[in-house]
This record gives sequence, structure tokens and C-alpha cells, in this order.
Amino acid sequence: MRLGLAANQLHHAHADAALFRWLRACEAGIRELELGLHAVGRTYDAILRSGHLEGYAPLRRYPYGREGGLMKLVAEVVGLDGGRTLDGAIYLIDPVDPSSIFPEAVALKRQCVIHGKPFVSTVASARDWIEAERIHAGLAPDPAADVFHALESQTVALIAHDAMKPDMLAFADAAFDVLSRYARRIATGTTGQQLNELAWGRGWPRDTPWVERYRSGPMGGDAQIADLVLERRCQRAIFFEDPQVARQHEADIQLLERAVTTRTDEAVCITSPRVAARWVEAVRRRTAKR
Repeated sequence: MRLGLAANQLHHAHADAALFRWLRACEAGIRELELGLHAVGRTYDAILRSGHLEGYAPLRRYPYGREGGLMKLVAEVVGLDGGRTLDGAIYLIDPVDPSSIFPEAVALKRQCVIHGKPFVSTVASARDWIEAERIHAGLAPDPAADVFHALESQTVALIAHDAMKPDMLAFADAAFDVLSRYARRIATGTTGQQLNELAWGRGWPRDTPWVERYRSGPMGGDAQIADLVLERRCQRAIFFEDPQVARQHEADIQLLERAVTTRTDEAVCITSPRVAARWVEAVRRRTAKR
């Protein structure tokens, strides 16, 4: 498996920056998985200086961003001739860095979502993804990742754009056992109502909502959930986006995405049904191993 890797400047600017916190937590797992990391110039240079992944052959250097490094990652997520294809991307985002909204940065996420590949934008998401892949590879659970599996004390947000609501309902139905373990489930307006009807149809008590409904996205629901993320009261957002349509409440959606990247060590975000389904299966396998 091969992933593109980039980090905004803040995230590799000092020894305890986000990129290095992730590597300290996950270097062993990266090596176990023999994960190919195709790192944009400054990110690669920072890893080399740090001493992490020393002698690790699957770490490859791409050009600097200004020389097209991030653009090359986008093209390889889509897929190119000669086997130049990436299976997803880790892009540790500083939400106040202007480069995080450059066209190539936006396109990287969009193409990952379109092609059902992981787009990982926080330290928490990167640690969670490595653990899921370790479990799929048959490795023993890492106790340091237990924090991401303490579902009974956590909150999950379930959000879907209109075109993706059927996908969210199908996902929730297939993952009902795992999602029901959460202490609290939250959703924006229409999605929340549909999820409650699904749960009641499965035997959930009709006098108890399965999800707590916030306002619809255009009426501020995304902003309400963003506040919960910022307050560390929501640990995971499963956000099925429709990348094919213009969104009238784009600013609200960006607000939620910005909140997630602001809480980089605590907030996990999953952006496609395929990645979400793989995460659920990893949760089940990891629980069975305990």
C-alpha cells in the first residue's frame, strides 16, 4: 500500500510538531505494514532531519509543493500509467495556512473522496488509520491506540450531503452494532431523522432517539457540530461528502472541516463510505482479539 504524505509547515516546524507526534506513535506500525510513503519535498526533508524512518526504503521524496509535488500526488491518487497509483493520502493540515486551500490541496481531498480512498488530515485520523490497517493485516492490537476504540465514552457525528444520504443509511444499517456502542450519536437535521427511523425499524426503543438531531447543514448544523469538536465533545466525524455538486453552505462545511483539523490530536474524520466500512470491520476484528 502506498500513500501520499504532506504536512503544512506548522506540523513539521519543531521536534514536537504534529508530523513527528504521529511518527513517534506509528513508526513501528508503518514498518510492520511496509507502508509506502510518497512525501512532498519539505515534509520528506523534515522526516530526514528528525531521524524518523531512518533507512526506510518505502519512504520516497517528491518535489517541493511549489515545484508540483502536491499536484503529482493528486494525479497519482487518480492513477497514472506505469503503476503510478496511490491508495490515498495523509495531509496534516494547519487550517490557518493559506496553502491548505490551494487548488492542489483541495483537489487532493476531492479525488480521494471520489475514488473512495482514505484522505487523512489529522494526527488522530492518521493514528487510527494505521491501527485499522494493522488489524486488517492480522497484527495484534496496539494498546496505545485503545483511546480511539473507547467508543462507549465517545461521541460520533454522522453527516451526509443530500446525494450521499442513501449511502449513510446503508452504512449505518451495516454498522449498526458498532455505531450503537457510542455513548452519543449526533447528526444534522434530515440525516438525523432518517437515521432515527432506521434505528426504530431495527427495534431501537421508539421513545429514545438513536441520534441527537442538530439543525440542518444550511441552517447551521455543521457549525453546531464544529463547536462540539472544538470543545472536545465529539471525537469522530463520519462525513459523507458529495464532491460533484456546488454547496450553498460551503462556508459552514469548511467550518466543520477546520474544527476537525484544529483538534488534530483528538478528532478523527472519515470522508467516504468505502473507508468507513473498512474502519468498522477493523473495529469488529480488534474487539474480537481482546
